[in-house]
Amino acid sequence: DVVHVEGRVSPAEDMETINTELILADLQTLEKALPRLEKEARMHKDRAVVVDAALQAKEILDSGRTLFSAGVDPESLRELFLLTNKPFLYVINCDEEELGDEAFRAEMTALVAPAEAVFLDAQVEAELSELPEDEALDLLQSIGQEESGIQALARVGFETLGLQTYLTAGPKEARAWTIHKGDTAPEAAGVIHTDFQKGFIKAEVISFDELMAAGSMQEAKAHGKVRIEGKDYVMQDGDVVEFRFNV
Repeated sequence: DVVHVEGRVSPAEDMETINTELILADLQTLEKALPRLEKEARMHKDRAVVVDAALQAKEILDSGRTLFSAGVDPESLRELFLLTNKPFLYVINCDEEELGDEAFRAEMTALVAPAEAVFLDAQVEAELSELPEDEALDLLQSIGQEESGIQALARVGFETLGLQTYLTAGPKEARAWTIHKGDTAPEAAGVIHTDFQKGFIKAEVISFDELMAAGSMQEAKAHGKVRIEGKDYVMQDGDVVEFRFNV
């Protein structure tokens, strides 16, 4: 067994300890960067915006809050790579009883807000990893869970990072591609190959659910379910796409 360094388990104290270390690291970064930024602002007026953002960030950190929890725009200070300006995601390891305790989950969710929380039982996850799919589903149902903790972590992690997937399918393989939310069809095509983006003509798009309902891409096209989208189309999570391009 692994014994907690403090001899007791307290999620609130653990969170405070980690946040304090991150806040102190960011304060150190700002203290080193501010003299340089202020010098740059005297020579280039457009740099004054960065100085103001850095001073505001320092004030927030001095109050004991992370920049993420304060809702600071991550773009304004991206060049400083501040740790607490990044998205936060908390993984809470709990036992089976706590996993099904709605009051406990609500308390922990409120504690980490506005960050997301993922609840899992590490012992159960270890058991799930060794079971066939049908037995794993039975185990999850027996403890009142719809998905494993690892699946939840992947899903929420994607959401926290602003990521999504789209699918391509051919005679030999189907594949998922990771893109950022808000990416256009040409940008998504560029993930496969830069030539796809440079020579983008159009995209044939259908949602995954519509494709499954149709039974095949051929049937989907026959029933007019496949859309023709251009360069301005914003990709949606779960799109199934065939790109047309010319290089």
